[in-house]
Amino acid sequence: MNDQNKNGDGNGSHPEKNKYKFLFVSWEALSGDLAWKIKNEGHEVKCYIKNVTDEYDGMLEKVTDWKSLVDWADVVVFDDIGFGKEADKLRKAGKPVIGGSEYTDSLEDNREFGQAEMKRLGMLTLPSWDFDDYDKALQFIKENPGRYVYKPSGFIPSDLKSLLFAGKEEDGKDLYEILEQNKKVFSKKIKHFQLQKFVNGVEVGASAFFNGDKFITPILVAFEHKRLFPGELGLMTGEMGTSMFWCEPNKLFRETTGKMEEDLRKAKYVGYIDINCIVNGRGIYPLEFTCRFGYPTINIQQEGVMSEWGEFLHAIANGQHYDLRTKRGFQVGVVCVVPPFPYEDKEEVEIYRDLSILFKKPNLEGIHLGDVKIIDGIWRTAGNCSYHLIITGSGVTMEEARKQAYSRIDNVILINMFYRTDIGATWGDDSDKLQTWGYLY
Repeated sequence: MNDQNKNGDGNGSHPEKNKYKFLFVSWEALSGDLAWKIKNEGHEVKCYIKNVTDEYDGMLEKVTDWKSLVDWADVVVFDDIGFGKEADKLRKAGKPVIGGSEYTDSLEDNREFGQAEMKRLGMLTLPSWDFDDYDKALQFIKENPGRYVYKPSGFIPSDLKSLLFAGKEEDGKDLYEILEQNKKVFSKKIKHFQLQKFVNGVEVGASAFFNGDKFITPILVAFEHKRLFPGELGLMTGEMGTSMFWCEPNKLFRETTGKMEEDLRKAKYVGYIDINCIVNGRGIYPLEFTCRFGYPTINIQQEGVMSEWGEFLHAIANGQHYDLRTKRGFQVGVVCVVPPFPYEDKEEVEIYRDLSILFKKPNLEGIHLGDVKIIDGIWRTAGNCSYHLIITGSGVTMEEARKQAYSRIDNVILINMFYRTDIGATWGDDSDKLQTWGYLY
């Protein structure tokens, strides 16, 4: 399935590796692991993090004014949405840039616009209805019995978005009761929301890197696990882990992300783009765009990519083709956190700040940075979100990848660390369905 392992080395053979200067620009401490990887490849790296605390102390050089360093950098890397205007401006001036454009920022940030673009390009989309009145939504469910997903929307704190609720009753009675009994509470906290038609299926993402002109292959197929507890129980988090594999473009990709090529070329976008979908025997239903590095996706990709990241990102930032070399088989990544994750509690965060992260054996393979620093040679917890490690594994089978990831977790000693134990565990069932439906060819 994914034996399309590239044998090229990207830009050809050189007696000495090229060394480049990378400037990472971030709202939060998101891309430190990638920056650290590139630094360890021998490149020079500087990082600007607007909302910085002690993340990456002792690991990366942090700066306070990124704009003054643009001329210094060979490549500017924007690791999140919201930098689109700046990225477009720099590209127009001829600067090699990874990430961001006004167009792709809108695809991700404006759900209505993103769905409209999907429809325009001929993708299947699930019907959805936007509301700012709970009584009108209740009347809608009465008049249109069905199974819906309640999604908070608009500009609200990210923790309120975890109140997403997927109805289980085919006539919508359970969702109706939830909204009826909680409308006074919800209306104070969530002014705008959406009801989206529910569809059963496998949740899967199709993604690739884009060099400003075309997609770089192989592409990535990934399965995210967003709930806090095993078995998809508990509240929604950013993400607790992902399983993935690299392959040549397949039906899943061609009918979703692949359709974006012309518009990405017009936007001169350079970077990673993903469309998360629900698929079943009736079709592929795209849900949302990610037009930036995914987290922890970018960490887990490092487990499966054999090419050097500095060479790769420099090449695509300059619009070059690149033969991305990837491992055969599968990769699994598990997010390891401590309390109060996923909540924000300043007092609790301070209890766990500066705790040592120890390793039984001096082996850091598959260990990726969340919010971490190094003090006197010891890894310690840092930051404000209690998201500290992403631990990865790979294998010829998904089960081998799972075993390697969890054996590496066993090598870590961190007080009250917790994580999901079932990342990648549904692959047997999911792969049977995807193969039967013909989406992996």
